[in-house]
Amino acid sequence: MILLAAALIAIAPSRDSVLERIQARIAEEPGAQVGLAYLDLASGDTLFVNADTSFHAASTMKVPVMIELFRRANSGSFRMNQGLLLVNRFASIADGSPYSLDLGSDSDSTLYHRIGERVRVDTLLRLMITRSSNFATNTLITLVGADAVTRTMRSLGAQRIQVLRGVEDGKAFDKGLNNTTTARDLSIILRAIQEGSAAPPAATREMLGILLAQEFNEKIPAGLPAGTRVAHKTGEITAVSHDAAIVYPSGRKPYVLVVLTRGIPDGTRSSKLIADISAIVYAHSSATAARGTTSTHTAN
Repeated sequence: MILLAAALIAIAPSRDSVLERIQARIAEEPGAQVGLAYLDLASGDTLFVNADTSFHAASTMKVPVMIELFRRANSGSFRMNQGLLLVNRFASIADGSPYSLDLGSDSDSTLYHRIGERVRVDTLLRLMITRSSNFATNTLITLVGADAVTRTMRSLGAQRIQVLRGVEDGKAFDKGLNNTTTARDLSIILRAIQEGSAAPPAATREMLGILLAQEFNEKIPAGLPAGTRVAHKTGEITAVSHDAAIVYPSGRKPYVLVVLTRGIPDGTRSSKLIADISAIVYAHSSATAARGTTSTHTAN
């Protein structure tokens, strides 16, 4: 693609240039809406595009759940090696009625073969992030409570993200009771993990290790040079596709990049869009680091 090739060959000094390249790439996807937040943790260089626009959070909400789990375990509420009984039965936040998860709609099937067993909290947590297990997520939200997760996000400075419930709650979805987020809030949360303020430093180091083990890498990592380390969490439902990442370029400090998308029915195309934006941002970040410049720009 000509525009992307140009972005990779040379990024002009003007901040407007990187914005124009990103906006031109988005325009290639009819009906696409994108929220983006970029923050270089070394220079303070930032870029925000529709960063305060609310999107269905999809599985990115599992990162806030992870933070709450580590904080509560650190406070002594439970132990990470504590076993939780797996029961495929959850209560809708719409009316309290029971619902079950569908194995065919879950990206991880392993827990469905362990119903009736006790599985450790830390095992469920890892599956929730690295394999995006819905079963693990709902079990863990039952443990800590969605309201508590949202309160913790507010304490970290994420003012718009809302964690209301687990996943696949059809009655809640029909009533518009959904988990939502913004690109800016996810960037705040990831920065807090990277800088060790989301929880005690030992816990945030464990969080980073789990995020680095992410198994779905067709979005932000796909736009980066081979071997680049990325601590991230993806999310997707119908016509919604996201990736929220801490990127570790070789030889320099990391940057945070969050790309949220909706309006693209084809998941392959939305993943490619996110990967292409990732490539443009990486090229910009590398050029900015080489020049030693910094700037802030916002587009809505």
